[in-house]
Amino acid sequence: MRNIIDFHTHVFPDELAGRAVAALLEEGKKKWDVTAHLDGRNASLLASMDRNGIGKSVVCSIATRPSQFGPILAFSEKIRSERIIPFPSLHPDDHHAREHVSQIKRSGFKGIKFHPYYQQFTIDDDRLFPIYEKICEEGLIVVMHTGFDLAFDRKRIADPAKIVRIQERFPQFKLVTTHLGAWEDWEEVENRLIGKKIYMEISYALDILGRERARRMILDHPAEYVLFGSDSPWTGQDKTLALLKGLELGAEREQKILAGNAAALLESV
Repeated sequence: MRNIIDFHTHVFPDELAGRAVAALLEEGKKKWDVTAHLDGRNASLLASMDRNGIGKSVVCSIATRPSQFGPILAFSEKIRSERIIPFPSLHPDDHHAREHVSQIKRSGFKGIKFHPYYQQFTIDDDRLFPIYEKICEEGLIVVMHTGFDLAFDRKRIADPAKIVRIQERFPQFKLVTTHLGAWEDWEEVENRLIGKKIYMEISYALDILGRERARRMILDHPAEYVLFGSDSPWTGQDKTLALLKGLELGAEREQKILAGNAAALLESV
């Protein structure tokens, strides 16, 4: 088994996976030619990992209502293993959000997932700052959907300028931005984020950007701040691996992206 770490995947409870994938596909297809490469079950993700030599995957959940915190935490505890690293979620409108951040840490999890479109918030809204402060106190990682989202109208609620504001306000914040900094907002990524010590994972970006632009952006970013991510099941892990290898970044940098950077970040919690 190789030591590749996929920092951005999704699975659902077996009894809900079929309906969840179908519903998300229906929404996504209204604006984008999106497909599902797996059926959304944990066993299917593990099988994909086996096929592609991936040792561990971070599984990201999204609480679309405050009441989902408990069920998501329970599901995360159920699927957690040596190879599956769940990042539970809490909703910004949760009146107990700070306490739930601490509960996530006490439960042994390493991070939290937020999605500003599905959770209806702007990432640098001051009302999030007490939650971010608690996350920093607990030393947890955040995987934050950044950029636009293929299923929603384009609103600037998670753009590079807001990422910079958060990082300046919370320099200890272990923030992982998705989709190479900000999906479909890559001109702003190049203007505002590339070169800064801000984590980016590469999912759902390399094939849209094209080889030369993606290669340039990654090579211009600090080598320790790029992570492998697939956004499975919405992209195949095999496809993202092939796209990354096709960039010919050099063995040392490629190994950092595939494993070293993620391992160091996870070990920091």
